[in-house]
This record gives sequence, C-alpha cells and structure tokens, in this order.
Amino acid sequence: MTPRVAVLASGGGSNLQAILDYFDAQGTERRAEVVLVASERVTARALERARARGIAAVALDAAQRGEAMASLLASYDVDVIALAGYLRFVPVDVTRGWRGRIVNVHPSLLPSFGGAGMYGSRVHQAVIAAGVRVTGVTVHFVDEEYDRGPIIAQWPVPVLPDDAPEALAERVLAVEHMLYPAALDAVASGRVALGADGRVTGWSPEFSFICSPQPA
Repeated sequence: MTPRVAVLASGGGSNLQAILDYFDAQGTERRAEVVLVASERVTARALERARARGIAAVALDAAQRGEAMASLLASYDVDVIALAGYLRFVPVDVTRGWRGRIVNVHPSLLPSFGGAGMYGSRVHQAVIAAGVRVTGVTVHFVDEEYDRGPIIAQWPVPVLPDDAPEALAERVLAVEHMLYPAALDAVASGRVALGADGRVTGWSPEFSFICSPQPA
C-alpha cells in the first residue's frame, strides 16, 4: 500500500508544493501520497494549497497542537510526517510514536544555526553575521529536541561576500525544494531508515543527482 504522508506547515507551503510536484511527477509509480495538511494558522497558504488539490486541510485547534495531535494523525492512517516550516514543537508522543517516520528540513547545515527560535530569516541573518562562507540545507529525522535528530541528507550553498539575507534565503530555498522531496520519498519508501541504534541507514540515488554544485 502506498505510504500516507501528513505535512505540517505554518506558512506559505512552498515546500509542500515541491513535495506534491515531486510525487505528481512519479505518476502511477508514486511511492507516497500526501493525505493530510495541517497548520496551527487558519490563514496559512499551505492549507489553501491542500484544498485546491482536494487534500484534507486541518487548522489545528489548541488540543490538536498538543495532546490530540497523535489521534488526528492516526485518524488519517498517517505513515510518515513531514514538517514543512512548522514552527511549533511537536508533541513527544508524536515524535516517539512516529520515530523514524517524521522528518524536517532546516535552512542551514545542522548542527550549526539550529535550535529553538532559529527559523526563516533568523537563520540567514545569523549565518551572514557569523561570517561563514558555506551554509546549506539539512533534512533530518525529528526527535524530542529542536533540530537535533539524526541527519538524513545535507547539501551546501555558498554564502557570497555581498549576500543579503533575502538573496541567501532564495538560493537555500531552491535547494530545499530539490532535496526535501527526494529525502521524504526515500524515507517513505524505506530506502532510508533510522536504526534502533539511532544511525541512519540506506541512501537514495536521487541525492547524488540532485546534489550537483549550485551556481554562485
């Protein structure tokens, strides 16, 4: 049976769109299907994108953001969870219940520039302020700590001498849109997995194709 994916998003849903486009391109050979999009923001563009595709869209109430989230996910028979710009802490019973089946994308090379409060433009501002020459994208399994779960895949993005946060964010996001869907697909299909010892096993051949040098 095709694995069923839930996407949790807080904003515009561009990574959600990249995921949908990726699975659409697989046609009848698709290895996963998005069946639920949920957000703590009623006005999140991600919910609009879901409704436009006929995908269940849920604006999470207070309970569903906490103790009722696991029940919501179970009611849709969710196999895999993808965080796509979801800004709230995911309840521990969810991260434990879906261990090895919940993933996130972060706009830096973790463990650098991660943790609570590090999201969006804050990350890129911190990268530029630190004077580093390389940032990038990290896809990782989610556990009980912000941005600390085992890493699935990373790809670097150069930081240019005259970079503004907005320009850097644009280049990083373009890589997110390529790497995240492929990593999610690899987890959903079982080609990449989280072992009992906490180590990531397996590799997706798409990573090598996607991870070509990015233009400066």
